[in-house]
Amino acid sequence: MSPCRSRLAHVVPFLAVAALVAACSKEVPPPPRPAPEVAVVTIEPRTIPYTPTFVAQTESSRQVNIVARVSGFLDSIAYSEGDLVKQGQLMFKLDTKPFLAQLNAAKGELQAQQARLDTAQVTYRRVKPLADQDALPQMDLDRAKGELDAARAAVFSAQAKVEEATLNLGYATITSPVTGVASRSLQRQGAYVNALADSANLTYVAALDPIWVNFSISQNQMAHFQELAEKHLVVAPRDDNFDVEIILPNGTPYAKRGQIGFADPSFSPDTGAFLVRAVIPNPRHELRPGMFVTARLLGAVRPNAIVVPQLAVQQGSNGHAVFVVGANGVAEVRPVIVGDYVGDKDIVIQTGLNPGDRVIVDGMMRVVPGQPVRIAATSATPAAAAPAGGAAPAAGGATAGKPTDASKADAKKK
Repeated sequence: MSPCRSRLAHVVPFLAVAALVAACSKEVPPPPRPAPEVAVVTIEPRTIPYTPTFVAQTESSRQVNIVARVSGFLDSIAYSEGDLVKQGQLMFKLDTKPFLAQLNAAKGELQAQQARLDTAQVTYRRVKPLADQDALPQMDLDRAKGELDAARAAVFSAQAKVEEATLNLGYATITSPVTGVASRSLQRQGAYVNALADSANLTYVAALDPIWVNFSISQNQMAHFQELAEKHLVVAPRDDNFDVEIILPNGTPYAKRGQIGFADPSFSPDTGAFLVRAVIPNPRHELRPGMFVTARLLGAVRPNAIVVPQLAVQQGSNGHAVFVVGANGVAEVRPVIVGDYVGDKDIVIQTGLNPGDRVIVDGMMRVVPGQPVRIAATSATPAAAAPAGGAAPAAGGATAGKPTDASKADAKKK
């Protein structure tokens, strides 16, 4: 074998081993990452309720303090504290004996003055003819006429005293002026009640049906509503005839709805709000004065509103945004301006979305802007709207961006 062939025989195995080592050290490229699966809703404008909500407090539609109008000893308490009393029902009774004595004395004085009047009339009838014939001096006639007028005045005064004594006797029996629930008695049986002191306050009766519900509307809330109305984003009911619904402290709606019965014409300089009063039927007395409830104004609507689930809205340093799937299946970030909440799950989008846009509502943490996504078969279309009469958006406009359940779960996974 020649020297050249001998060298080549040694080089060829070395090159083969080197090529094998190079091939083994070269990494295999990873397979392409599949497009993440997301759930979307397709935007479709629709008419939804616009329901401002307010913190409210109930008040008796007629609360009357029961006050003694005459002084005396409290003889009896004729009602059960905390129970319903009817109009005209006996509640308290003072000792009537002193008032009966005063009435009898006044009647006796009236009889005496009446007898004096009778005598004066007889005297005048006897003196007048004689004075006309100059049989008696004119002075006697004038005196008889004066005594007659004085007797008539005395009778009039005595009659007034009888009426006063009769009234005082009647005031000793105290009845309820309204039908309602009576409070506890502030005086006990046997106590002396002074009509000119604090002891004259005996109790109060609060009418419960109907009941008033008071709430305040601030200048900002009023301005916000007027702005929406001017832009035709909200349409109020005809003649502003809102229905008022009450939400009880446990979150359940009260069975009866009412109407606005009074609105203060001016704003309070202390609070910058004006008072609104609703009248609510309360036949079963479930609402009591002083309760804190939520008042909802029903009747206004948002025409052509764009609504998305709250979990679709993300908040960043530059405001709010949503992920939208384009026609080419690529995800993009869309800045939006949010409006009021609708119920517990949805929110109104004022600007930033158009009909037909596909908004991602689940799987946002796996989405990369500018990269394709795969839409799940269970995606909803169109976005759900609030039910008629629906849950209330905040009265002055809500601010979105609070953490959603989906974002919290994705954050935990990270």
